[in-house]
Amino acid sequence: MIFKQLFDTKSSTYTYLISSGNGREALIIDPVLENVNEYIYILKELDLKLVKVIDTHIHADHVTGASKLKNITKCSTIMGNHTPAESVEIKVKDDEYINLDNIKIRAMYTPGHTSDSYSFLMNNYLFSGDTLLINGTGRTDFQNGNAKDAYNSIFNKLLKLPDETLLYPAHDYKGEKVSTIGKERKQNPRLQVNSVDEYVEIMNNLNIKKPSELEFNVSRNINLGA
Repeated sequence: MIFKQLFDTKSSTYTYLISSGNGREALIIDPVLENVNEYIYILKELDLKLVKVIDTHIHADHVTGASKLKNITKCSTIMGNHTPAESVEIKVKDDEYINLDNIKIRAMYTPGHTSDSYSFLMNNYLFSGDTLLINGTGRTDFQNGNAKDAYNSIFNKLLKLPDETLLYPAHDYKGEKVSTIGKERKQNPRLQVNSVDEYVEIMNNLNIKKPSELEFNVSRNINLGA
């Protein structure tokens, strides 16, 4: 299998490139518009054909490269079926599988950060979007976010996965690249709560500044960055 974790310094976004290596088909998760040329270069270097691109949710801190990648490579665009993005070609449901050569990727509906947030599980690789971060969790104060939904997504879905499941988030702001479900359950400060009400209290009092280009990014991303 070919697996590459790429980083956008401006938005601290992780983008993931995946291929089984067998049929040379590739998939990209959470592409950033400004980095599309880099992705195309890597695909050519590895002799891969991009066939699918996934956005975990409508991002607020960067513009997706999904439309530009589709224009260049003719790949299919994929999001969860709760997305407001009408131009998405394939909308997957909770527990539906995405196929890539002999790789199967399970879609998991994990709302809370936004109402359209999905995570994607490939074997023991969890691509959690902004739902579960390394030593943190996604904010729930805009884009129909809901702290109770986030608690349910994290505690009743993601943390039910095996401890050794590798956690690959859509963002990290401290240079961390990967964690595990077991490590996050034990050490993530946001998860050391005894009830949903305690978690909601934490999330409702974060007082984090909103992304400076939130409205522009969201409006672009509803059209897949076009």
